[in-house]
Amino acid sequence: MFTHAIVRKPSESMLSGLTEANLGKPNYKLACKQHQDYIAALHECGIKVTELETLEQYPDACFVEDVALLTPKCAILTHPGASTRKGEVIYIEQAVRDFFSNAEKIEAPGTLEAGDIMMVGNHYYIGLSKRTNAQGAKQLINILERYGLSGSIVEMSGLLHLKTGLSYLENNNLLTFGDMHLHPDFRQFNRIKVENEEAYAANSVWINGTVLVPKGFPKILKAIKNLGYKTREVDMSEFQKLDGGLSCLSLRF
Repeated sequence: MFTHAIVRKPSESMLSGLTEANLGKPNYKLACKQHQDYIAALHECGIKVTELETLEQYPDACFVEDVALLTPKCAILTHPGASTRKGEVIYIEQAVRDFFSNAEKIEAPGTLEAGDIMMVGNHYYIGLSKRTNAQGAKQLINILERYGLSGSIVEMSGLLHLKTGLSYLENNNLLTFGDMHLHPDFRQFNRIKVENEEAYAANSVWINGTVLVPKGFPKILKAIKNLGYKTREVDMSEFQKLDGGLSCLSLRF
């Protein structure tokens, strides 16, 4: 169960954020409205939310998930693979240290963004991507093992982050998109295939029995409901324009 989350308000500079989506620039006012609804959804799931101030010098800073990994045993500050995001880490560090006395760090030449990490119980799957390299993944595994946790490297291609194509919904249920559906690392799960036209919804989030689902993807919403989960739709249109998904907007612990 999660009790807390850390989020960061979107900045006006998000209009120049990193993106491969080709969906146009976000509407800042609408993004702020959607962010507040996202926070409301977290509250509905029983989460206490710490909201950090904007960082205008970092257009992608509202996607706090990438700069830290919070486990039940320790926090790990990452080393983002995107050069424009590396400076965000020092700004998340104090917020993390307010809750964690032990904060480990990924060091260069390793790169790691936590959007490439999926937690299943005490095990952490780490996708290799343009943002996360083998050195960063191996550093993370070493840190996890010191705390009695485990990790494994997932080979993949065609995804920005591992969790662009996967979402673990607990109870052995796993949303999968594209090559992830038949990936040998995930054969043991009950895999729910996300169709191409609803690919964005592969990034949904389980929080205390409720699954947050991006608004506008009826097929996967129905599939999740059919598994017996309570669901809550969240409009993410402006964050989708920056390649950001539901998991990206918060650190949950």
